[in-house]
This record gives sequence, structure tokens and C-alpha cells, in this order.
Amino acid sequence: MWKLIIFIIATGLLVYISRASLRQPGSHGFYRFFAWECIVLLFLLNVEKWFVDPFSWHQMVSWILLFASFVPLIFGVKVLRECGKPAKERHGDPSLYAFEKTTELVTTGIYAYIRHPLYSSLFLLTWGIYFKALSLASIALALVATTFLVATASADEAECIRFFGDDYRRYMGKTKRFIPFLF
Repeated sequence: MWKLIIFIIATGLLVYISRASLRQPGSHGFYRFFAWECIVLLFLLNVEKWFVDPFSWHQMVSWILLFASFVPLIFGVKVLRECGKPAKERHGDPSLYAFEKTTELVTTGIYAYIRHPLYSSLFLLTWGIYFKALSLASIALALVATTFLVATASADEAECIRFFGDDYRRYMGKTKRFIPFLF
């Protein structure tokens, strides 16, 4: 019962945070909402196994991925705020959060290697939670979350191409989406 209550509360918060995006199907925030929902479900599915058998191989992989998820998040937000020159008057998607309303294309720091460090963080978080308790339900939720994160990144890239044009297309040719040099 407590898991259902937490899911309802988390969903309510996510709906509130994503309310503008949910009114714009196809926007990156629309897909991101569903990725977040899958991550919440995955967490609730695996939470009871969080500290069971802490030195098993899958728990070790899980902790590595969970701690690694902080790296792109911290560096991504830091560089975006410092170099992106967010401005309230940015045209385009009204569902963008304040720090997303960049007016300069950010290609330095972590953005020199990956285009979506914040989604990369969610990607690592998803798979870190999955490895807490390996099951068919967990792999299904992790795969669905990953699919929504890829859709989020694709929609975000389309939005960035509309705003930054050919500069963003050239940037896409030099970087990977989530994992430096790989993917």
C-alpha cells in the first residue's frame, strides 16, 4: 500500500513539474515525463532489494552506475548555467525550464563529449536501479525508460536544431548523445 501512495505522490509532483510539457505532445519534456514515471516505478519495484546482498556482482554494478549518474548531472548543470546564457525571453518551447532557455550553444566541458548529460544521468540512474534486483519486470521498465530517454533526446535535438540551426547540426556530428565516444 505504501508503494502505491508514494507512486501517486511522485506522479502528482511530476505532473505538476511537467504540466507545460504535457500540453505539448512531442516536446522533449513530454517524453521526459514518461521516462521519469518509469524510473519511479522501477525504484518502487526494486526498493526492497536496495541493500540485500550488498557485495553481489549486480549490486556492485548498481552502485557504480548510481554514483556515476551524479557526474553528468553536476557537470551538465554547471556548464549549462555558466555558458548557456539562459534568458527568459528565449523563443520557442514555453515548457522549457529556466536553465534550459539557453541562448548560446554550449559545446564546452562535458558538452564537448555528449549532447545530453542530464539525460545521460537519468540513463545511468535507470540502469543503476535496474541492477538492484534483476527481474523481467525490472528489465522491461528499464528498457521502456531508456526508450523514452532516447525519444526525449531526439525531441530535444529537433528543438535545438530549430533554435541553433546548422551550428547544432555540426555539433551533433562531433558528439555522442549519452556516453562519450560510444552512444
